[in-house]
Amino acid sequence: MGAKEACGVFGAHSTKGTDVVPKILKGLEALQHRGQESWGIAVPGMPVFKRMGLAFNWINFARELTGYKGGSGIGHIRYSTKGRSNLGNAQPIQFGSEFSIAHNGTIVNTEDLQKTVVASRAGADCSTDTKVVGHRLLQILKEENDWFWAFERLAKEVKGAYSFTILNKQGEVFAVRDPRGYRPLCIGMHEKSGTYIAASESCALTAVEADFIRDVAPGEMIRLGGPKKGFEAFRFAPKAAAAHCSFEYTYFAHPASVIDGVNVYEARKNVGKILARRKRMKGKVVIPVPDSARPAALGYSTESGIPMDEGLMKDRYRRKGSMRSFIEPKQGGREEVVKRIIPIKETIRGRDVIVVDDSVVRGTSSEIIVDALREAGAKSIKMAITFPPIMHPCYMGVDFPSREELLAYRVARDETDIEVIGAKVAKSLGVEELHYNDIDGLAEAIGLPKESLCFACINGDYSKLGMKPRKEIKA
Repeated sequence: MGAKEACGVFGAHSTKGTDVVPKILKGLEALQHRGQESWGIAVPGMPVFKRMGLAFNWINFARELTGYKGGSGIGHIRYSTKGRSNLGNAQPIQFGSEFSIAHNGTIVNTEDLQKTVVASRAGADCSTDTKVVGHRLLQILKEENDWFWAFERLAKEVKGAYSFTILNKQGEVFAVRDPRGYRPLCIGMHEKSGTYIAASESCALTAVEADFIRDVAPGEMIRLGGPKKGFEAFRFAPKAAAAHCSFEYTYFAHPASVIDGVNVYEARKNVGKILARRKRMKGKVVIPVPDSARPAALGYSTESGIPMDEGLMKDRYRRKGSMRSFIEPKQGGREEVVKRIIPIKETIRGRDVIVVDDSVVRGTSSEIIVDALREAGAKSIKMAITFPPIMHPCYMGVDFPSREELLAYRVARDETDIEVIGAKVAKSLGVEELHYNDIDGLAEAIGLPKESLCFACINGDYSKLGMKPRKEIKA
């Protein structure tokens, strides 16, 4: 069913009527690391403008964007994990003249919601979870005629992860975060233009020179531009146990962001330190897999005393040199991005190399990198992986696919000992050693209570989504 999204959302409303479109475009550029498939913006009174490719390319459509001005609007960066990669699935998505919606997350009970939608809206396009939720919200709004109460009712029907930005026909912007807080969402203010901003990450606030106000609390809906100047906050769901995505802190988020009080850069550096402390390996040089593993490699180097150097560099002058392999929608695209990583032979030749990477998912990137290091003359290759072995698919909006596609599961099946899993993955990749961080080490590095983080892709515990837990990995 439909597409899952781990994307980037942005919304803005100026209390002074200042045109917010330039800020939306700049904010989307700052969120490009969250998706590189398509982008789009919505402003009152205009059809949604969306294009395939990178948001950085908006300058190529400057003439078409001339009429897109307004004191409020929303934007979206898309990274799909299921569903077709096409313009029809790009966001924001318009629902008649009532509202546009941009979504980051995954709705897991779309089949049930779709039945309710189709019962009264025959022929409704339900090809993605965002479209299903939008249609259902439209139905409820017609009955409730109040945004806050409509969302309180919708939340009782929806299961899954969601951070929404919504623009209605009155020009109000809503920022909504699910009761578990799976995906990040924050609020900021650009003082000079009187613009309130909602964004997936605080790095987007920094990009538009806005000050961070606070995170949107799980189960909270915030209205920008309502009858009251500034913003109004409304709790639409009772407090529930938090389930912040642990993968945001090690890979997905920008290192400059602060999410739920955690500095992402420091968390990544800490995870490297903890991994070096717990799994000390002998080597002559520590090298990061660019770019998200660089802070962790620095932490590993600092703690172990083994010098860090750049041994792998992205070729940023080629078409896909600056892109991220993990969020490429197709396997061929992922391989093309990784093949643009160039080994620095002077760093590698004849040396015992410790490679620090943020995760091993399918193993595609790791295999290509290991081959490149061998060809560059590495004496031995050992790997330190900051994220624990991924043994289960994600249903909360990250592209951890079916279990058969996950390297750790393919080679270790129902093994639960993390060291045995590491040894089997090492053998599969052809490296001398491979050590994973464990759940306790990851939680310690992030600095949030273990029970407030989601580890479902590691231990198969989907209970917070109302799904039965799977067999756990022994750390």
